[in-house]
Amino acid sequence: MDMDVNDVSHKRKRKYGIIYLSTLPRHMNVTKIREIFGLYGDVGRVFLQPAESGQKENKKKKRKLAKHFTEGWVEFKSKRIAKEVALQLNNSRISERKKSKFYDHLWNIKYLPRFNWVHLNERLAYERAVHQQRLRTEIAQAKREANFIAHNMERSEKFKSKKLVDSKVESRFGGFTTQYRQRKTDKDIENETKNTDNDRISFLKDLFGGDS
Repeated sequence: MDMDVNDVSHKRKRKYGIIYLSTLPRHMNVTKIREIFGLYGDVGRVFLQPAESGQKENKKKKRKLAKHFTEGWVEFKSKRIAKEVALQLNNSRISERKKSKFYDHLWNIKYLPRFNWVHLNERLAYERAVHQQRLRTEIAQAKREANFIAHNMERSEKFKSKKLVDSKVESRFGGFTTQYRQRKTDKDIENETKNTDNDRISFLKDLFGGDS
């Protein structure tokens, strides 16, 4: 029984291998990665994670500085070659030329078994979602802080304005004081009446020179 050629090619589908670069020196980019690892075998997809502060504008030169990447993933079209590259190059110099920018830097490479490119896409999508959520949280926090500061400033302005008005009123009527007389109680009235009667008796005694 003859077997279809397409079925054979499907069964013998090439197995890709992915290596992980945990650190990358400055000036390392996708082009340089392909140039270096292309010497060992066919390179498929390459992804380098840019640093958060990767692009900064140089106002003097009026151009954007080169991106800096922190980590990367390199896909080889052969799993065997990917394993050999990770084993051979890990902890070795990136470049043997002393004048090279990468002479003092070492590769930190790890082969990722059972890791597919779709896993990387899922991880990057998750990181983007976390980053967006962090941004939304920071923006909401900044808004709350701004509203709190604005509210306190408004209260402070109102307090200062009220204090100024009170100060003006006090300076205008500073010499004026209101006196309030307390209402006499029944006991006070009774005592005053007794004192008046005693004064009359004493006056009559003095007038007539004897008992009245």
